[in-house]
Amino acid sequence: MQHWFGTSLKHKLSLLTILAALVPLLFLGIFSYKMAESLTEEKAKTSGMNNLRQLDVYLETMVKDVENMSLFLIGNEGVQSYLKSSESNYVQQTAVINFLTSLAFSKDYIANIIVEPLGAKDSISYKSLVRSEFQDVTERDPDYYAEHPKWWSSVHRQWTFEGVRKMITLARLIRSTDKYKPIGNLQINLDQGVIASQVRQVALEKTGFVLLLDENNRILAGPPDMETNLALDAYYPSIGPFEGQSGDLVYGQGSGKKTILYKKMSSVGWKLVGIIPAAEYSSQNQYFLRLTAVAVTAAILFVIILVLFLIQKITNPLSALTKFLRNARPEEPLPALPVKTIDEVGQLIISYNRLTSRIVKLTDEVKRNESLKKEADMHALQVQINPHFLYNTLSSVQWLALMNQDGAKIAEMVGSLSDFLRFSLNAGQEYCTVLQEITHVRHYMNIQSIRYPDKFDFRVDAAESLHHLTMLKLLLQPLVENAILHGLLGREGRGMIRIAVERSGGFLDFAVEDDGIGMPEERLQWLRNRLAEHPAAYGQEPDARGSYGLRNVNKRLALHYGRDAGLQVESAEGAGTRITFRIPIVQEAKEWTREQSSKGENEDEGYDR
Repeated sequence: MQHWFGTSLKHKLSLLTILAALVPLLFLGIFSYKMAESLTEEKAKTSGMNNLRQLDVYLETMVKDVENMSLFLIGNEGVQSYLKSSESNYVQQTAVINFLTSLAFSKDYIANIIVEPLGAKDSISYKSLVRSEFQDVTERDPDYYAEHPKWWSSVHRQWTFEGVRKMITLARLIRSTDKYKPIGNLQINLDQGVIASQVRQVALEKTGFVLLLDENNRILAGPPDMETNLALDAYYPSIGPFEGQSGDLVYGQGSGKKTILYKKMSSVGWKLVGIIPAAEYSSQNQYFLRLTAVAVTAAILFVIILVLFLIQKITNPLSALTKFLRNARPEEPLPALPVKTIDEVGQLIISYNRLTSRIVKLTDEVKRNESLKKEADMHALQVQINPHFLYNTLSSVQWLALMNQDGAKIAEMVGSLSDFLRFSLNAGQEYCTVLQEITHVRHYMNIQSIRYPDKFDFRVDAAESLHHLTMLKLLLQPLVENAILHGLLGREGRGMIRIAVERSGGFLDFAVEDDGIGMPEERLQWLRNRLAEHPAAYGQEPDARGSYGLRNVNKRLALHYGRDAGLQVESAEGAGTRITFRIPIVQEAKEWTREQSSKGENEDEGYDR
């Protein structure tokens, strides 16, 4: 597959173009499906909310009817007379019972009505009461009716001669109409089964259902398998708050994801909550999903056929051009190609013919730069083994011997000279490690410190972690020599030469600085201008004022590392000179260091022989 893809532009264009066309198609299909899924979900929400509104109307009507009935009962003369009398009166009881029966007879959701005096008199009820689990709110909050006119209870059971039923009770305190003093309590018991039946009839998709909650989110009515009076979070932990009069929220994730619809009843603190499993409305998208898959597949096949046809038309001229160039010989100049069209391929051939001559010129320039590199390296070597330097060094050795000086200094000077020349020659190697370059400078400084005793100090600041990094050789010694000749020998007293090597990201920064006589601004500007010249413009003769060593180092840096690696000179008259340059880190492998070391050992063996 990789060979098929990598050897043919036609194959690459075909595959990439097909992918470029297919990705939007696939995204369009996915987007369409998601939109349909979203619309289906929105439709399910709208339908469910309409059902909740219809149920809300029924329950609101029932609640208002019961509350109005309670107000009517409180003000009834027969009820007031019975509750105000000091003793039970059978005639009054019978009249009240008949009145309660006429009120509740036509309303299936009213299971019982109980009028309870505050004294020792008997309670009156629409249906004879055997036992009840009802506990009035005043048992836990005696002053509740002082601030609230009515109270709706949670679900509780009530036993009558007809059996046991679950009830939801509206309780009110009955006050006398003349003195407004408490004289009894009224309980209107709603049949929870009738309310639950109405709630369960509301259809929310196939498996969705509705719950009726009280003000504390406890279940008043719902599916048979959900227990009343339990808080909703017992079935759905950490369910979000119901904010506002109505709305929806999402509960759960994955296969357990559900859409929660809710609506708060305005006349009482109850809530209608609809729960729709997400799988219900997403399953309705299967038809649209299949339709989308068929449409996207047909579009993909059409795109593939069209792309292959267009790519064939485009790549035929390029294939002919490739066949023509394949027969050209690399060792010969590239021939001019015939131009048959003026489209992009034709313009490409015209540009190719124009670039052919440019390639020849660039080839000549590369050859010239390589020649300049070799020439600069040769000049650097010539500077390193300058006959004047050798003559002066050997004269110093002779002088020390004639003056019968310490033989250790003679040996040190000769040894440093030997190591200095050995590294300079180094079998023509162009690169070395930072440590080797610094060692080479130390050998040179050992020789110069014997020739010029008590004239300068020398210091190197370079972390050991930088010693193994590679650099172009013979860069630092000419800069140190320049510092001695043009900086320190002209000043009075002892001077200092310092070499600093630091790492900055992927670069090595070098600095050679002295505290010598420095140079005036005109001389500094002249030197900077000479260093800024193109390497090919450098003359072959050393400058009378001693800039040849600096220009040769600058030339080698530019040829090997690029123009940005050139020397930067800072100086102030009487304060010293600082010369810096930066080179990229091109090799850190210890294997290279070992290879160079083995070469050095072999060269040492040949030298000793």
